[in-house]
Amino acid sequence: MTHRPREIISAFLDFARSEAVLLGALAVIAGGILAFVNIADEVGEGDARAFDWAILQALHPNEASPADPVGPKWLQHAAADFSALGSVTVLLFVVVVSCGFLLLRRREIEAGLLALAMGGGLVISQSLKAVFERARPPDAYRAVEVLNQSFPSGHAMLSAVVYLTLGAMLARATTQRYLRGYVMGSAILLALLVGLTRIYLGAHWTSDVLAGWCAGAAWATICWLLDRWARSRLA
Repeated sequence: MTHRPREIISAFLDFARSEAVLLGALAVIAGGILAFVNIADEVGEGDARAFDWAILQALHPNEASPADPVGPKWLQHAAADFSALGSVTVLLFVVVVSCGFLLLRRREIEAGLLALAMGGGLVISQSLKAVFERARPPDAYRAVEVLNQSFPSGHAMLSAVVYLTLGAMLARATTQRYLRGYVMGSAILLALLVGLTRIYLGAHWTSDVLAGWCAGAAWATICWLLDRWARSRLA
């Protein structure tokens, strides 16, 4: 009986943390969707054009060779390497290998979640591109090849989805806060680098990347909530 008050307090704190996490997740989803809608509205009305052009021209000031961004050659090569980490080919490879590992460990829920995150993110990205049909920055400014429409950035969105989802899975494997922070910080940094390099290389307008990050963060958080719900049902 002497431990009863401590158990009650501990249970209350666990409940409060759980509620805070849920509210935080819902805030990320709502904020991401709202930000995406606002950016899409600016793009649709043409209000983002001056902002996008200013950044593009600041990064590509050489009128004789506008495809060469500012900075040394090695920086351009490094940017291309980071940009490739957000391609569908690389992300599919990462997802397939990760799902294989999870299935071998009999973690079917996590494997299904990761597949859903990637598959759903790809469908959302391609659908939005088809709806907005925004043209890419002019060919003269591009340092890399591109395949489809510009808005939103598929590299930015899908890298946010995959790397944030994997980061959340790895973070859940430890109880140490500094390790969780390190893992999630690394996942966020990688997603940011992929998006920034798309702007730097002239493959996307800045507003494309901002919208991709917003949509990707919202979808990744939705998948995380689904995973949390599924695991609670099986507990």
